[in-house]
Amino acid sequence: MTRIRQGYIARRRRAKIRLFASSFRGAHSRLTRTIIQQRIRALVSSHRDRDRQKRDFRRLWITRINAVIRESGVSYSYSRFIHNLYKRQLLLNRKILAQIAIFNRNCLYMISNEIIK
Repeated sequence: MTRIRQGYIARRRRAKIRLFASSFRGAHSRLTRTIIQQRIRALVSSHRDRDRQKRDFRRLWITRINAVIRESGVSYSYSRFIHNLYKRQLLLNRKILAQIAIFNRNCLYMISNEIIK
């Protein structure tokens, strides 16, 4: 009995996997088993780092706001500033506040002075 060649289904599946790993270096883009392992690893890392990126940006925004707030008043801190924002029911998120702190400090000073009153 003659040997039957491998079907196109498996070849199509491997080709799809290879497309994902085409930019990887060395055996990570050539060997099917290694490609599958690296693909799993890459997807796990990207999922984990999406959450980490959100965390890192929030920390950056808080640091920027805190730096500008502390310049304006010696006894005034970030936590008091945010607390007063919530008390006054001003709905400005940290990203917007950080952008205001960088590009228009006077505006942030005005906001903080209005909140204190």
